[in-house]
Amino acid sequence: MAMDALLVTSCLVVVAAVAAPGASAAPRAFFVFGDSLVDNGNNNYLMTTARADAPPYGIDFPTHMPTGRFSNGLNIPDIISEHLGSEPALPYLSPYLRGDKLLVGANFASAGVGILNDTGIQFVNIIRIGQQLENFQEYQQKLAAFVGEDAAAQVVNNALVLITLGGNDFVNNYYLVPFSVRSRQFAIQDYVPYLISEYRKILTRLYELGARRVVVTGTGMIGCVPAELAMHSVDGECARDLTVAADLFNPQLVRMLAGLNAEIGSDVFIAANTNRASFDFMFNPQDYGFVTSKVACCGQGPYNGIGLCTPASNVCPNRDVYAYWDAFHPTERTNRIIVGQFMHGSTDHISPMNISTILAMDNIRG
Repeated sequence: MAMDALLVTSCLVVVAAVAAPGASAAPRAFFVFGDSLVDNGNNNYLMTTARADAPPYGIDFPTHMPTGRFSNGLNIPDIISEHLGSEPALPYLSPYLRGDKLLVGANFASAGVGILNDTGIQFVNIIRIGQQLENFQEYQQKLAAFVGEDAAAQVVNNALVLITLGGNDFVNNYYLVPFSVRSRQFAIQDYVPYLISEYRKILTRLYELGARRVVVTGTGMIGCVPAELAMHSVDGECARDLTVAADLFNPQLVRMLAGLNAEIGSDVFIAANTNRASFDFMFNPQDYGFVTSKVACCGQGPYNGIGLCTPASNVCPNRDVYAYWDAFHPTERTNRIIVGQFMHGSTDHISPMNISTILAMDNIRG
């Protein structure tokens, strides 16, 4: 959860979807895997502290009610769904995910999870990534029962997929406490390649399950989120250890994705570097209309970065001028900037092509 948020800032994205039917067809399905940056309510159904089901979460959502999204309003998957011309995919645990709703896709994400199974253990009941992939298999069985096996396979192959993992493996694992188990087992220079090798297995399995256009996000500027500034910064500078970790992780993720694509013989995974965008609004917030990129809108303590966002927290009156909503997660407006770069950015932000180009190519092919 905490770390998930970080991820957003400097995310590395990989997009994998399959050739869509024709342009006149219904919007393609959308599947989401990962952590709190993309969870839209699965954890509401679990006994866990990694939840966003109380005000002021959702204060700017259309219903003005908390939904389980770690945001004041819409999160990254919601905004991608807008670009797809589709309603948001329901959480996999929602009782409303049945019938025609299955054709929209599903969100399998769970706040607090990471690449590793021992990440986020303090949150107890969360849906670890292996279980998310098992749930994807179960979803496909439900879909096949509804539309038939061939049609179900086509829905999955034609879908856009988003997966966001990695931040929590640093924030809620390696650097969670001094002398953590993983930090005693690995130097950071060895821990990162281990994470990458485990992530590769996850992405390979996702491909085996039918994903063909996958958006994979890496870690954002995890050392610069309000929580880290509050706990580890004396002068407002980003936390060095986490910044080094992200700088190691992101390039290795890009290389791993390129290697997977070479093996597959197709650009299933597209790497997007949101680190650059994050850097821009972190250090030039006024250029984006933000009054601050360091202080969270909702929270308490230095930078509003201590503890949780609760009904008792300080809450800013105008969320649109804050880059961060809570100690780890961006505001809806920041999410819109990030998704805009996923959709339309240059190869500096997403390569070998942006999502809009992928969708256009797939529609021509279809």
